[in-house]
Amino acid sequence: MKNHFVSCAVALFMLGGVPAMITAQSAKDDIKDAGHATKEAAKDTGRATAKTAKTGAHKVKHGTKKVANKAAGKTKQGASKVEQKTQ
Repeated sequence: MKNHFVSCAVALFMLGGVPAMITAQSAKDDIKDAGHATKEAAKDTGRATAKTAKTGAHKVKHGTKKVANKAAGKTKQGASKVEQKTQ
C-alpha cells in the first residue's frame, strides 16, 4: 500500500503542470464568482435604497398631512373661541 502511495505521489510530482492548471481554472472561477457576488450585492443595496426612500417619502407625506390637519383643527378652534368672545 505504501509503495502504491509513493508511486502515485511521484507521478503527481512529475506531472506538476496538471494540478497547477486545475488550480488556475479554479482561481479564475473563484474570481468570477466573487464578481457576480459583488454585482448581486450592489443590486440588493440599490433595491434597499429605493425601498427606504419610498418608505421614507410615504412617512414624510403622512406626517405632513397629519400636522397640517392638526394645525387646521387648532386654527378653527381658535377662530371659534375668538368668535364667541366677540359676540
